[in-house]
Formats: sequence, structure tokens, C-alpha cells
Amino acid sequence: MSNELFNIKDKVVAITGGCGILGSAMATALIKQSAHVALMDLFPELDGQVKSQLKKGPGQFEVFKVDVLNRNSLESALKNILNRFKKIDALINGAGGNHPQATTSSEMPFMQIPMEAFQKVLQLNLTGTLLPSQVFADVFIEQGYGNIINISSMNAIRPLTRIPAYSAAKAAVSNFTQWLAVHLAQEYNPNIRVNAIAPGFFLTKQNRFLLLDEQNQLTERGKKIIDHTPMGRFGQPEDLFGTMIWLLSDASSFVTGTVIPVDGGFAAFSGV
Repeated sequence: MSNELFNIKDKVVAITGGCGILGSAMATALIKQSAHVALMDLFPELDGQVKSQLKKGPGQFEVFKVDVLNRNSLESALKNILNRFKKIDALINGAGGNHPQATTSSEMPFMQIPMEAFQKVLQLNLTGTLLPSQVFADVFIEQGYGNIINISSMNAIRPLTRIPAYSAAKAAVSNFTQWLAVHLAQEYNPNIRVNAIAPGFFLTKQNRFLLLDEQNQLTERGKKIIDHTPMGRFGQPEDLFGTMIWLLSDASSFVTGTVIPVDGGFAAFSGV
């Protein structure tokens, strides 16, 4: 019975930001569990090693070029996904990111952050979650079930220094997750669930230079993070897989409106 509870075989899952580091890692995990994945990305190019892993199956995958800030692009992608896989069970909103000019530094004081840069971060993270949710929710409502998983961040719970736009945007994503869960359940169908995963500090190719120096030792910022993470390490993409599969499966059928930290205890630690 326990294995069946977590069974996601033949579920069709669409992932925005699907060709990114976390998105493609999640796709690989889903494929291995016999789910089928539609990877949606503005830059639809997969790393060669990732593509090789995806091809091993047993699930199937397809890559679609999508602009999450363009409703027509999303609607076209959804149509193509339905043509390819004949159904859609879940949407993972993984698109997001920061902007260098929306990050404070000695060269960029908070008072001089350009509003254009701040708004770009808000659009990518919040609008880039809201618009796909609108488009895919139409199908979920029509078919009477569906599952949306948003990717929030520890920044939504405990804002980090230097990244005010990203922290604000992810806080909005968490709040929107809770709002949408209630709205879809009350106004349409309680079988449409909405939750979020809030990753802690994950070591990736994109942020490795901020956390480790050339000798592979912790930078000052990296040390502060580890010192405030009770489990004493950075996260790896595979640390997200269990929570993701649980939220996609029947094991979480009575779970909606939650924001689940996967952070090694960072959010729980006061520093003393």
C-alpha cells in the first residue's frame, strides 16, 4: 500500500524553467519514476548529460520553448503538451531568478536600485508563477483535478541581505500559493491542489562561486550559511525529490496551501 501511495507512474508533469539546474534535475527524477515530463523554458536547450539521463526513461519527455511572461506562449505550449501527452496532471512553476542590478553592493546602494531591475525580478518570479497557473488552471478545472507546485525560497521566510527584490518576490509567491489553494478549492474543485516548496541553500553551478572559493573552501557568505544551517551542509537537487514526489502523489491528497521548507533546518534556527 505504501508504494502505491507514492506512485506517480504515467502522470504528466509540466515544469517551467525546466531546462535549468533544478528544473532538469526534477525532470530526471520524475522520468525515473515513470512519469512523463514537459520541460518548458525560454532557452530550450538541455545539458548533454541531463538529456542522456532523460532518454533512459522509463518515462517520456518533450522540450517546449515557452515565455512564462507571455500568455499566448503558454497557451500554445499547453495545447502542444496536450497533443503530445493527451493529458496534464500537474504544473511545477520552477521559472525564477534574480537580477544583478537588483542586488545591493558598494557600487549599487539600495537607494539607487533601478525600478526596472526590481520589477524584472518581480515579474519573473511572481508573474512567471501567476500566468502559468492561470493558463493551466483552466484545464485542471475542466478535467476536475490538478496539481500546482510553486517553487518559493527561504528568502520568503527569512530575507537575505543584498537581494531585496528576490526576497520580496518569493514572499509573494508563498502568499499567492496559499491564496490560490483556497480559491481553487472553494470556487472550483477541492481536487485541485496548490502547494509550494521552499528550498534552502543549494550548491549549484550558478552560485558555487559565491559559496566556495578557488580552493573549494567556504567563502565568508558560505560559512555564514552553513553556520545557520543545523544540518551543516548545502542542499543538493536530489534533496527536493522526495517532497516533490510526495506532493505529486496520492500520499498528499489532503495537503493544499502549504509552503514546505527543504532547508536543513535553516528556517528553524534562531542563531543561538
